[in-house]
Amino acid sequence: MALEHAILVSLDERPGTGYELARRFDKSIGFFWAATHQQIYRTLKRMDDLRWVTAEEVAQDGRPDKKVYRVSPEGRQELQRWLRETGEPATVRHDLAVKIRGASLGDPRAVAEEVARHRRHHAERLDVYRAIEKKDFPDPSALHGRRLHQHLVLRGGIKAEEALLEWCDEVLAAMREDDPR
Repeated sequence: MALEHAILVSLDERPGTGYELARRFDKSIGFFWAATHQQIYRTLKRMDDLRWVTAEEVAQDGRPDKKVYRVSPEGRQELQRWLRETGEPATVRHDLAVKIRGASLGDPRAVAEEVARHRRHHAERLDVYRAIEKKDFPDPSALHGRRLHQHLVLRGGIKAEEALLEWCDEVLAAMREDDPR
């Protein structure tokens, strides 16, 4: 997926400035598609050149004017084209898996410490996802349309973090059993 498509989805949900869009990436879409603020601003410029977005100048008191971006009809057409496009299934590229596989070639205890660090990260991320679900989707059975689709993505994140936690626990238990000390 191109960053352009993630931006189109986000702007279709709610128009905003580059700054607002970058903050959204930090708090929601960024959990599933990461981009730096600089990448977002560069991509918005390119999308404006392609006429996929429109930018409205909004005056501010005591501050420079800001641009509020919206998806244009051409951008909506591009988004619809992309949504119909067939993509490749996700492939797992996981540095940690390669480290685990090679643990016996170096220091297995250091690798186990790295697995534990990853486990803590995934536990924290799972807590964030569950808090978002509780706050934003208190009654999932009542969801439909855009809100349902947003919740389904969040559920995918929850399931992925649960699986990664379970895997880290399995790895740590097995590495403890294999530790000769």
